[in-house]
Amino acid sequence: MSVPGVFKNASERRTLGAGEVLFATGDSGDQMFGLISGRIELRRNDQGLAEVLPGETFGELAIIDDAPRSLTAVAMEASEVAIINRRTFLFLVHETPMFAIQVMQSLSQRIRQLDTKI
Repeated sequence: MSVPGVFKNASERRTLGAGEVLFATGDSGDQMFGLISGRIELRRNDQGLAEVLPGETFGELAIIDDAPRSLTAVAMEASEVAIINRRTFLFLVHETPMFAIQVMQSLSQRIRQLDTKI
């Protein structure tokens, strides 16, 4: 999913160094992320499952269903992410319904990618 305008205007951001873990499997989460720059790998048990590129979102499941993180997110190079908390997420869904569609598209694309690895 690509919604770079939302990320460029994000008031909360985080910079990660190469190899830095943003979140780990089992962590609680009330934020999702949009990659502004760099590259993030989503892993399970040190196995790379998906790569996130600039303009894409990740970490959506935890914000939608309030369950622990199912994957670990690791910066593969210096990266910057926009942080979208639950309140902002709900605002974006309400004010920009296309944002909700884009998040669903992102989730479905990631599921399809993982299906090819199974």
